[in-house]
Amino acid sequence: MYREHEKSIDNIYENYDAKRGKFEREITDCNARGKFEREITDCNATRIQSSELTGADGVKIIRFRAAAVCLILLCVLLLTAVIVLCVTFISTNNERNRLIFINENLTRERDQLKWEKNDLQMSLGNMDGWTYYQSSLYFFSSEWKSWNESRRYCRDRGADLIVISNGNELEFVNKVVKKEFVVFWIGLSEVEGVWKWVDGSALNSSFRFRESSIGYLGQKCALSVYSSWYYVSCDRIFRWICEKNILPTRNIPHLL
Repeated sequence: MYREHEKSIDNIYENYDAKRGKFEREITDCNARGKFEREITDCNATRIQSSELTGADGVKIIRFRAAAVCLILLCVLLLTAVIVLCVTFISTNNERNRLIFINENLTRERDQLKWEKNDLQMSLGNMDGWTYYQSSLYFFSSEWKSWNESRRYCRDRGADLIVISNGNELEFVNKVVKKEFVVFWIGLSEVEGVWKWVDGSALNSSFRFRESSIGYLGQKCALSVYSSWYYVSCDRIFRWICEKNILPTRNIPHLL
């Protein structure tokens, strides 16, 4: 009986040990399961944090790219502005140099004209018998010569017989002719049937000579007689009018 009691006690201890081991294994499994769940939770939290960090980094990258694009555009605008300013400065400088050059030329021309004016005034002071009118000098002779001799006299003095090119000049000559009460040779003659001035220009076709009561032979030349023109033989002798241009002549058509 005692042995049976001992076996019963041994069975109790064995059952206790078995249950204790099972309980400990369950506790261990439970701890392991809790640890695994915590690891999973931590892993999920890490993934969530990583996702959140990845989204924040993406926003930062987008902002950085936008800032870089803005900076590049700003640099392009600044470069364009610099180029425009350089081109404007160069153009302005070129225009300034051009104006300076023009001003210098005008200054030289002004000084040249002043010198020519002074020289002309001195020359006019030494030219007795010449009359100034509209940029020309006129000489009304007191001698009598043929048309060709009269022209030779004028050309020897750097002039020629007068070429009456407009109404003002005609009026000027008529006043002198009326005052002197004489007739004068003018620089107009007939060449091969055509009336021409000594400068080679033809007489205006609308002009008409008055008939002359003076006989003529050979070449015909023109006279200014009291506001009218007559033609006579070039060999006859009369007084004459020389004209000397003191300014450069221009190709202006004659009105007469």
